[in-house]
Amino acid sequence: MTTDNERRRRRRRSPLTWARRRSDLKKLRTIAAKLYGWDELRPVQAEAMLHLANGVDTLVVAPTGSGKSAIYQVPAVLIDGPTIVVSPLLALQRDQMQALAEHGAPTAVVVNSDQTDSENTAAFEALRAGRAEFVFLSPEQLSKPDVLDALAAAKPSLFVVDEAHCVSAWGHDFRPDYLRLGEAIEHLGHPTVLALTATAAPPVRSDIVDVLGLREPEEVIGGFDRPNLWLEVSRQVTAPGVRKAVIERVASETPTGLLYVQTRREATDYADALRELDVPAYAYHAGMKASEREAVHDAFRSDEPVVVVATSAFGMGIDKPDVRFVIHAGPAESLDSYYQQIGRAGRDGEQAVAALYFRPEDLHIPRFFTGGTPDEDLLVRVGTGLKHHRGPVRIAALCTELEVTKARVTRAVNLFEQSGSVTATPDGPRWHGRRTVEKAVELAVEWAAQRRRIEQTRVEMMRGYADTEGCRRQFLLGYFGEDLADACGFCDTCRDGTAAETPSGDTGFPVQSRVRHSEWGEGTVMREEDDRLTVLFDEEGYRTLSLAAIREHGLLVPV
Repeated sequence: MTTDNERRRRRRRSPLTWARRRSDLKKLRTIAAKLYGWDELRPVQAEAMLHLANGVDTLVVAPTGSGKSAIYQVPAVLIDGPTIVVSPLLALQRDQMQALAEHGAPTAVVVNSDQTDSENTAAFEALRAGRAEFVFLSPEQLSKPDVLDALAAAKPSLFVVDEAHCVSAWGHDFRPDYLRLGEAIEHLGHPTVLALTATAAPPVRSDIVDVLGLREPEEVIGGFDRPNLWLEVSRQVTAPGVRKAVIERVASETPTGLLYVQTRREATDYADALRELDVPAYAYHAGMKASEREAVHDAFRSDEPVVVVATSAFGMGIDKPDVRFVIHAGPAESLDSYYQQIGRAGRDGEQAVAALYFRPEDLHIPRFFTGGTPDEDLLVRVGTGLKHHRGPVRIAALCTELEVTKARVTRAVNLFEQSGSVTATPDGPRWHGRRTVEKAVELAVEWAAQRRRIEQTRVEMMRGYADTEGCRRQFLLGYFGEDLADACGFCDTCRDGTAAETPSGDTGFPVQSRVRHSEWGEGTVMREEDDRLTVLFDEEGYRTLSLAAIREHGLLVPV
């Protein structure tokens, strides 16, 4: 089904005149030179800045270390009105504010739960009075009516969503308030929106555009390849074998490095084992006290060589250039997460290692995160409450009426919205016309089941990456819709010679072409090999098909 946002994305916009483009670029380069001392802007930066300077909603996907923060900081100086920056972590907000101060940029303030009410009030007043250009806050803050009203009074001109993949990768199960950001944007009068992320496969990019309600957006996609990363997978048979191999490998590498594990207990156990070998290792996971997590962040940012043993909770937004290795003691939740995590290595351009220790049995842990079914009783209660109001209602009001936590109500509302029973408005979610609660619950459960199927295919693509005998870099880039014509020569399969034995072939279905399957509907070809094709189907996720079967049974037809 084609959404309104998809239709908007397909419209053609009149291009900027060359004279206007040259004039705007000159202004942007002048500001960049003053703030950063740069003689030139990178192509992705220049293109995105031009869109923002002309009031165009923009999605930017570019590797970490490519200067994504400057994309909003530079045009913000040119555009009248303050800039709202939504950032998921307090530590990340602090780093961004510090970086602004170091570059002599306009004043930034922060609004968060660590500050007193008077400190947050002072931040809003500085914003409204024009004494501050930037305000950093979390998505949870934007769910508060008083915060939205205070921001609206400041008349913001730019709304930035950092780490925008959180809109899709975590969804209603992790940070439900991310899915309400589109509502907040409309409440603020829809200032120009910038969504920033370092990793977003095509379905994630589509989610970002739809959830944020971007209007006729421009998508600026930088290359995904990190040619300085050595890619490697080590197949293991037993859990003790994984543990032994990983500990030996980490101990043999040169810190600083990251070891990603799947559970909190593993983080502690591996860190203890490494310290026994005199490796300066720290455990990190979401169950630690805030002060303990901050101490690990500080140690990692320091000039001293360290190894952080962490769950996926660590690393977002931390820009440390000299990380020499990222090792995984088990598969990540998806290739999106894996790419995000290994991208923290080698940001200085020097060679770095990205190694995965893999047992097929360990895929059951990521599956847990894509599992679970909606609470139908809760959906009935929330749906009844929404329908009863006969108009927009604040989620906070629903929480009070139903005596249910904000997180649970928000998840339920998100499911109703995603399945078409609720419409987001500037004044809160609104029930869809005459739809019955029973039908809405049925559609929400169906939508969640479809989403789980798609998420499961992303998990299976993690298996595909581990199992491939072709070039790992070609496989990884293909997942993100980028075609690497030749084997990279800098991964274990290229080293072992198997990659050269499995070249891409002329399948008749080129990468990025649209196809239709009789059962799974329409999709996009993501990767072609001489004997198989990987297709991302719009409603079924990733599927790898035998080319022989495609030809014999006519499984695919071009669209």
